[in-house]
Amino acid sequence: MFLSVETVGEIVEETNRYASEQQGKTAIGVIGKLSKWVPTCINEVYTFLAIAFLMGLVRKSTLREYWSTDPVLLTPFFASVFSQDRFLNLLRCLHFVNPAHADTRDPLNKIRNVFNALTSAFKRSFIPYKDLCVDESLMLWKGRLGFRQYIPSKRHRFWIKFFVLCDVGTGYVQDMVIYTGATTSIESVEGLGVSGSAVMTLLAPHLGKGHVLYVDNWYSSPMLFQHLLHQGTGAYGTVWLNRRGMPTFPKKMKRGEVTFRENGTQLAVKWQDKRDVNFLTTVHPSSMAQSGRLDHFTGEPKVKPACVLDYNKKMGAVDRVDMITSFVDCARKSTKWYKKLFFHLLDTTVLNAYTVHRKLSEERMPYKDFRLKLVKELIQEHPLSRRSTGGRPCVNTPLRLTGRHFPSFVPPTEAQGQSTRRHCRVCLYTTRRKRERKLTRYMCSSCDTALCPAPCFEEFHTLKNY
Repeated sequence: MFLSVETVGEIVEETNRYASEQQGKTAIGVIGKLSKWVPTCINEVYTFLAIAFLMGLVRKSTLREYWSTDPVLLTPFFASVFSQDRFLNLLRCLHFVNPAHADTRDPLNKIRNVFNALTSAFKRSFIPYKDLCVDESLMLWKGRLGFRQYIPSKRHRFWIKFFVLCDVGTGYVQDMVIYTGATTSIESVEGLGVSGSAVMTLLAPHLGKGHVLYVDNWYSSPMLFQHLLHQGTGAYGTVWLNRRGMPTFPKKMKRGEVTFRENGTQLAVKWQDKRDVNFLTTVHPSSMAQSGRLDHFTGEPKVKPACVLDYNKKMGAVDRVDMITSFVDCARKSTKWYKKLFFHLLDTTVLNAYTVHRKLSEERMPYKDFRLKLVKELIQEHPLSRRSTGGRPCVNTPLRLTGRHFPSFVPPTEAQGQSTRRHCRVCLYTTRRKRERKLTRYMCSSCDTALCPAPCFEEFHTLKNY
């Protein structure tokens, strides 16, 4: 529904083109892993994405651990779908646009076509409800990048920033804009600055339809709210008192006190809780409402301004999206920012698909289960014919690993008779566990080797290094 066959076809074409270019470079192509490269296809890219989604559910510290043969780390499903080299080659060559045709003035030119395709699909696939919110979302990026953001107040200080429009009730991501500084794809509105212009750009298709917007103090201003009101859209949120057009309030107030200021179209509120709480709204009356909690000292119901209660209930859709995707994100450490951004967009795409599924289906499915079901369906609907790994054929396969083998008793000797026993070869020479001198009455007659019936008999005939 979101990632179309046409978009995947473009990814296939550009990935194959980039791989061919790299094969022409001796150090990388002929000597390196890309010497095994064969062109990819739509089915393989869909399966590659399914494995990337699965990696978000099965977390490991490095990519190579997914193909580890260590019994402690073993996850055989990954190797049953892709060889390690093939998956890493696909990840290495993953490309989305031909640089010869890209707009070099656009900082997002390496991912712009995929970004536009996905956000367009987001907008046409879901009609939002009344309440909307705009907030910023952050993707960690510590590498060199011209438009990364430095945010010293956070534990990780370097990020790629998004302006995101969400439906409040469902958490559906309706649209987003990546902040790239002066070249950000927003339509500048005089007097509103970057934050207000971002809001007007994201809301453009939804103006005049009776929506109500929730924002925080980075976006709120009397001028923005008046713009929205003139275009049939209500708004409210926290606000800084130094915004142009804000009324003056008493500097010192007792806890629980509230002051209202209104001008006929907008209501400004200052409420003294543990700290100052300042609100601006075009949709609320100047009234108080019970919060549902009791005051510990008086035993009476606590009251708050109605706009504060409403804001606390409905604001935070973008934060919930960030929280959910952070638990199961498929982004891996990468030297290329546009690849990490691509996987971040895919996580948002899967979450949107889950939101639509919840609205259309009566089945209540946890997000993790939905993601796992998606992985299975992608792999089933886009089957792969396993290619040869390209290695030299093994001509020295031990006889014990081929043919048919059956257990039998160790032949009796004159000294021991029917209770004759010999040392188990696996127990004596194993490299997978502690060795021990263990006697057994069983053997493989074809191999003339004494073996414990379980598990040594099976290990001896199925493992090259038992």
